[in-house]
Amino acid sequence: MITKPKGCIDITGDDSLLWEYVNDVVNTMMRTYNYEYIRTPIFEASELFHRSVGETSDIVKKETYDFKDKADRSLTLRPEGTAGVIRSFIENKCYHLPDIKKYYYNGTMYRYERPQNGRLREFTQFGVEVLGSNDPIIDAEVISLQYKILESLHIENLQVNINSLGDEESRQNYKEALVKYLEPHLDLLCDDCKERFKTNPLRILDCKTDATNEILKKAPKTIDYLNEESRKRFETVLKYLDILEIDYEVNPKIVRGLDYYDHTVFEIVSLDHNDTQQSVLGGGGRYNKLIKELDGPDSYGIGFACGLDRIIAILKTMDLYKDIKRQIEVYVMYVSEEEKLHAIDIVQNLRLNGVIVETDTLNKGLKGQFKEADRLQAKLLIILNNEDLKKGLVNVKDNATKEEEKVDISEIVEYIIGNL
Repeated sequence: MITKPKGCIDITGDDSLLWEYVNDVVNTMMRTYNYEYIRTPIFEASELFHRSVGETSDIVKKETYDFKDKADRSLTLRPEGTAGVIRSFIENKCYHLPDIKKYYYNGTMYRYERPQNGRLREFTQFGVEVLGSNDPIIDAEVISLQYKILESLHIENLQVNINSLGDEESRQNYKEALVKYLEPHLDLLCDDCKERFKTNPLRILDCKTDATNEILKKAPKTIDYLNEESRKRFETVLKYLDILEIDYEVNPKIVRGLDYYDHTVFEIVSLDHNDTQQSVLGGGGRYNKLIKELDGPDSYGIGFACGLDRIIAILKTMDLYKDIKRQIEVYVMYVSEEEKLHAIDIVQNLRLNGVIVETDTLNKGLKGQFKEADRLQAKLLIILNNEDLKKGLVNVKDNATKEEEKVDISEIVEYIIGNL
């Protein structure tokens, strides 16, 4: 028997309803905030991710799915969404437009990780990228949007962990201080961190192996090395978050796992699930150098990504979502071939008017159709019989009250819509 690849899941049954529900909430909120949907390829030139995510990141060094196509081109399944959006922005010359671009995406990503709860090899993320504005209000809007999406899903006790990496000068000052601090303690760090010390010391702060290491707990803090301009900018972002009533905590340990971030970086956690890494539902930050580094103009950017798989896992533990079932509005019942012809016509007309309707396609008797209608939790039943049809009537039954009414077949659509 052929089975699904390790680290992948099938989304079926009641789970699929929950996924549809979350996607509906996300799409509605994105439209409310005036974000434009963008879809980019699942695979891109490997160079794109190596240059954006960073050669020294764990994603590029250990986790990307790289392959050669038949023309010997090096391609990579996308491990994250930002790089593809930036590539599209540059390639399609969207930077010539007068306004900022506010994109959102929703799709699958791929990383070769050790599969565990909330961490898959094929996983789904929704996210946003705002390109062209360096105003701190955009930082606050992006954080607020992610927070409000999670809040609208009734996930409680949310908290934004926020930090600033500062501008290039601030990052360089911090990097020098961090190297000076870590150098005497290298023997106490894991092998990966020893390698990161040579290539990108800031990545050491994001190490999962040494997360509880006392050496890292006592490491210098990025916010202590911000220059005046970067410090004021960060304070302005926090002021805007206060106005938006977003619960946050300044956390100097937040650096995020990608090399392209500067200034604002953040993660959103559920404090009710704060005992595991899976409590991090999403995060992001500003990347004011990335567009230029990928051969675009010198422009600004900020975004976030949020893991649907982790959100779904939390929602499945909540009583609020345990009763989500596949439900229809009308079930059309028939027995004879002549009744079936009318059923086909009625079902089509109702569907074209936005009514969720089903009918029998397995040649069940009336008893079986009644059971199927109950299973699907149909609100109304249309029960066809030849005697009524000869008079131009159909029988409509309320499946909850069991009340029945004869309705003129020419008025059935209007009647159903008016009684749902």
